[in-house]
Amino acid sequence: MSTPDTTGPTVDLLARGLLGRVLHGHGVAVRITEVEAYGGIHDPASHAFTRTARSEIMYGDPWRLYVYRSYGIHLCANVVTGPTETASAVLVRAGEVVHGVECARQRRPAVKDVGLARGPGNLARALGLTLDDLGTDLLVDEGVRLGPTAETVALSAGPRVGVSRAADVPWRFWITGDPTVSAYRRSPRAPSASPERGRSTEE
Repeated sequence: MSTPDTTGPTVDLLARGLLGRVLHGHGVAVRITEVEAYGGIHDPASHAFTRTARSEIMYGDPWRLYVYRSYGIHLCANVVTGPTETASAVLVRAGEVVHGVECARQRRPAVKDVGLARGPGNLARALGLTLDDLGTDLLVDEGVRLGPTAETVALSAGPRVGVSRAADVPWRFWITGDPTVSAYRRSPRAPSASPERGRSTEE
């Protein structure tokens, strides 16, 4: 499948713009180092490809927090980017804890600092996010929020992790060389990828 089509500011560009920004949670702040873009109604890997009660928030106002439970085990944090009729969002996959390290250590004991927020479930846990944070306006001045746009960083791009549909769309972005970035794992249900499709690129 080719890269899903979107209208307005494209979700992949908005995803890149999240890299380096700081996501503030409950007593912990994380500098975002890895994200994945999802193109809503145009993207079969997106929760919003089929409109459900769970994905309804993705059809709402942009810059809201979409929190969902993955595999019934851990929570994942997403930034709804819109446009509203497109229902695009960006999964925050990993980051560096830059404030509240002791608090993050309590939430994720026996983990080295570099791994405190590595992986989407671990990131949400380190930040102390819960389902009560669903729908939070991330552009507010306090509480769960996004910090200002960061300086441009060197980034790499590659296929998204663990999706079985549109598995080769290169919409996973990360800060090149950052040690907090998670490992790539292809879904066993996804079609086999050629070496060219599975290769990451630097930008």
